[in-house]
Order: sequence, then structure tokens, then C-alpha cells
Amino acid sequence: MKNGYFTALALLAGLSAPALAQEYGVTFEHKDWEVVCDNTLACRAAGYSTEDDASGSVLLTREAGPNTLVTGQVRLAEAGTSPTKVTMWVDGQSAGELKPLEDESWQLSDAQTRKVITAVKGSGRVEFTGGEKPFVLSGSGANAIFLKMDASQGRLDSPGALIKQGHRPESGVFPALDAPVIQRVKVNDLQMRPLTTPEMAVVKPKLLTAQRKDEECELLASPSEFAQPGDNDILLTPVDDRHVLLSTLCWRAAYNEGYGYWVMDSALTGDADLITTSGLSYSDGMIAQGHKGRGLADCMFTAEWVWDGKTFIQSREAMTGMCRSIRAGGTWDLPTYVTNVNQDSRK
Repeated sequence: MKNGYFTALALLAGLSAPALAQEYGVTFEHKDWEVVCDNTLACRAAGYSTEDDASGSVLLTREAGPNTLVTGQVRLAEAGTSPTKVTMWVDGQSAGELKPLEDESWQLSDAQTRKVITAVKGSGRVEFTGGEKPFVLSGSGANAIFLKMDASQGRLDSPGALIKQGHRPESGVFPALDAPVIQRVKVNDLQMRPLTTPEMAVVKPKLLTAQRKDEECELLASPSEFAQPGDNDILLTPVDDRHVLLSTLCWRAAYNEGYGYWVMDSALTGDADLITTSGLSYSDGMIAQGHKGRGLADCMFTAEWVWDGKTFIQSREAMTGMCRSIRAGGTWDLPTYVTNVNQDSRK
């Protein structure tokens, strides 16, 4: 089993950076650790307290490219009062205080980050005090996550690898890839309205035709007998003088729901272009998706699409880490897909 795991990682390391970019969104979870890499090959590894002790999490971030350092942050579980200071301990010895950040996380110094990595790779005990209760970082799964992180960035057998260091030159490490650039265009500030009955008769078949195998609008095809008022409406929102955005409820589950969004010409005579059937809201030229991993909403999956003058282009996709009851809304921001969005200044 172990040999097979190393073989798989070696094959991954043999892929070129462009090939990895096409397979963006590397995610891997093992025991109390996980790693998420985005399309620029930046990787973020998160470690947690044990599952029965929701006390905190550590985030280790490493950009792609040779000789890049690992940076670290700590986030403690939500409590009635925020701590005024957080101290790190390794094997019972103080490793110093952490620097507070504005988002209620705490910054590790480079030296503290190295100590965390060294400790969890072995049998060291890493603890953070200052919160409502001590946060003991689990090392269970860390080695597998570090190995995956190294492989995803092409670091295996290099001096900078976290696991399996060697003498392969750092120049062979995958370079950071450029994020796609999107020119966001301003949209009309007009109110949405429901389609009229005659419009529905024309538009609904076009929306159904635009469905894909991996993007189906179940409730549009087969309305539920338990539908609430407005569930079966198709809403029209003008985007500009030539395009409109159409939306309707596509599915509803225990604690999530998804809306379909399509772009059509303003006259409603052409074909519909499906953007997603899992959207949640639309505002100011952006379609947003946000779904809970479970009812507690301590883990989320999010995505965004922005208007570029012709259609809505996906601009972001992310998750918030394991469902560990640490923070409402999720513990971290772990993107799998990022872009650089330029704002259009036109009125």
C-alpha cells in the first residue's frame, strides 16, 4: 500500500506544470490534515485538533516556484471572548507569542512555522494557549499531506521539499502559473421581474435545451408538488442593452438549494447559454454560489462568476476546510481556482 502511494505521487511529480494547471483544484485529505492547491499551483495545508476536540486549526501556505517559504497561521475555535494573546508551545517549551491579525487569526513567524512542520512530521507535541481552551495540533496525517503538497509543486527530492528531501536542483521545481485575467464589465442597474406566461412558453424549452449532463435543472423539468410560492417562476434581469440573465430554482435539499442562471439576448429569440445550476444569488454583475458541507455551516463550498460583456465567466472557486465545528461559515479560505479580475470603469 505504501509503495503504491509513493508511486502515485511520483507519477504526479512527473507531470508538467501546464498539465497540472489543467487539472486545477488539487484536494487531498488524510486523517486530521488536508491540502488544497489552486490553478497557480499555490498550495494550502490545514491541520486540525483531533475530531473530538474542536479547538483550532493551523494553515500552512506555500506559493509555487523555487525557494519559496512556507507561511503559517493559527485560528482558534470560536468562543465567547477573543483571546488577547496566543502562545505556542512545542513539547512543553514555549516557542513564543503569535502576532494577531485583523481576521481573528494569528500569524506564525518563520521560525515558529518551521517548528510546527518539524514537530508534526515526527512525534512532537504542538500546543497553542490563550483561547478558551488549549489547542493541541494533531500530527495524524501530516506526512501524507506534506508529501502531496511537495508532489503537486514539483518539489520531491529537492532541498526545499517538506518530505523526501534530495539533491535535485530547485530550478526544477514547478514555477508559479499566471492566474487568468478577466475584464469585468459594468451591468445595468435594473430590477428583475418574472417572465410573463407567453414569455415562459417561449423561454422554458430553450433553458431546458441548454442543460448539460453535469448541470441539470431538475425542478424546471419536473416542478415539485411541494413548491413554495415563486419557486416555479423564471426571473429576468437586464444585464445590458443586448443581454438578460434568466434564473429559476433548480434543486432543493435539506440545507442547500441551487438556482440555474442562463444568458439570453434581450429579445428572447436566440439560444440560452447555461452558466450554472448551483447558483445562490446574483448582484451587480456577479453570480455567487455558497453551499454548506453540513447543516452546522462550519464548512462551505463557494464559487463566483462575473460579467465580461458577453457572458458570465467563472472567477473563483473555494472551500473552507474540514467540517470540524471551529468557525461558523468555515475555518479557512482554500481556493481551488483563482483569477485576476479587472474592474471596468465605464458607466
